[in-house]
Amino acid sequence: MLLLGIDVGTSSIKASVVDAATQKPLASAQYPETESKINSLQQGWAEQSPEMWWEHAQKAIQKVNATGAYNPQDIGAIGIAYQMHGLVIVDQNQEMLRESIIWCDSRAVPYGQKALEHIGQEQSLSRLLNSPGNFTAAKLAWVKENEPETFSKIHKIMLPGDYIAMKLTGEITTSVSALSEGIFWDFQKDEVSQDVMNFFGFSPDIIPEVRPLFTSHGEVKPEIASALSLKAGIPVAYKSGDQPNNALSLNVLNPGEVAATAGTSGVIYGVSDQLVYDPQSRVNTFAHVNYTPDSKRVGVLMNINGTGIMNSWIKENMGQGLSYPQMNEEALKTPVGSNGLRIFPFGNGAERVFNNRIIGAQFHNLDFNLHTKAHIFRAVQEGIAFTFRYGLDIMRENGMNPSVIRAGNANMFLSGLFSEAFVNATGVPVELYQNDGSVGAALGAGIGAKAFASAQEAFSRFERLRVIEPTQTEIYEAAYQDWKALLLKQLSN
Repeated sequence: MLLLGIDVGTSSIKASVVDAATQKPLASAQYPETESKINSLQQGWAEQSPEMWWEHAQKAIQKVNATGAYNPQDIGAIGIAYQMHGLVIVDQNQEMLRESIIWCDSRAVPYGQKALEHIGQEQSLSRLLNSPGNFTAAKLAWVKENEPETFSKIHKIMLPGDYIAMKLTGEITTSVSALSEGIFWDFQKDEVSQDVMNFFGFSPDIIPEVRPLFTSHGEVKPEIASALSLKAGIPVAYKSGDQPNNALSLNVLNPGEVAATAGTSGVIYGVSDQLVYDPQSRVNTFAHVNYTPDSKRVGVLMNINGTGIMNSWIKENMGQGLSYPQMNEEALKTPVGSNGLRIFPFGNGAERVFNNRIIGAQFHNLDFNLHTKAHIFRAVQEGIAFTFRYGLDIMRENGMNPSVIRAGNANMFLSGLFSEAFVNATGVPVELYQNDGSVGAALGAGIGAKAFASAQEAFSRFERLRVIEPTQTEIYEAAYQDWKALLLKQLSN
């Protein structure tokens, strides 16, 4: 059986087709080649059009089919990974009512704070494992108060991947994992949280049907199948947020296993069999892909909004046409620590690790007579690595102490400079794998469609590329402590 995986990212949609027999991708394609636009009507706002995602998903599927590497009629199941925490709302005709308020939008912070105060911190954390914060439920509360006419037309709410599945199948479903990432799930009662629904005044009717994550979420409609050269009736057999999916794609399923990713945003994601939570909700706990009431598996997620987006911004605005490898060549001409230049990469909205404060990207100690663009290139990547260390220390406070971290050989981990800074700043070796979100989604579809007897079987051919070991921890530790002192001074203001 062939398996189609779709990864609905912030910057683009990627599609991959995997042969279940070998667990290897036959072909992959991305659309568009350039980064998709994020609409920001006000500072701290971030929206994208679900219709744009659907258009780009179709083009990515058509593009991968056009490679000729396989027969599209042999595809037997579809899996979807998606950018987490986005709010999609549709009417009874399954038409979107407004653009999606996406993960890095900050407007709902006050709504989540009011919910936390009303529900009570102890009850909120023990049942939701999080503060309502700036997540999907709080975003919906913003719509309810500020766009009441739109709110009154809502038939169902969805996460971004639910929307793509709906367009493929005509069915609207969700899962415990999806509801938990929206802060709609009560882990103590294993049901939709009445605390959240009652405080915000949401009708239970707006919640889609809850199905197991690895199961059919509908079958592809004939007219859609025809347009995409697929067989009608094949199931969408898996849907997951991008970070749980990234963990799945790295075979991170068991307690103590940890994954990381450094794309537009940065994440460290560790699996636990305990309903753990951070007292300040600086790191967040969600139901993992293999969570069940009888075998609780949760993902403890440390997220940084501003990581790769900072490196991309520097490339666009200061790179003067250089490629990323060329920027790294320049950066390597400067010493570890960038001659004292320190950079905070926090220019992409409210950061959870700072209790949902907006810090903003910042340069510190910039000396016009000393520092060059090479120092800036290096200081950006070091600043991103130091941010991972800061977040990992919060995870350590909450009992997550990885001896190794798995990551895909992609995004910022393609940079030897960043990888070196990451392992030396954190003190944790990194195992690199040739994983990919869309490939992980395809394998997830295989699990859901019973092409594999178990999740373990889906990764029986999993191969490690290499291991990066810390070798310069002392010099990076000194630079990190200097960076951290500047950060703590900023946070105290």
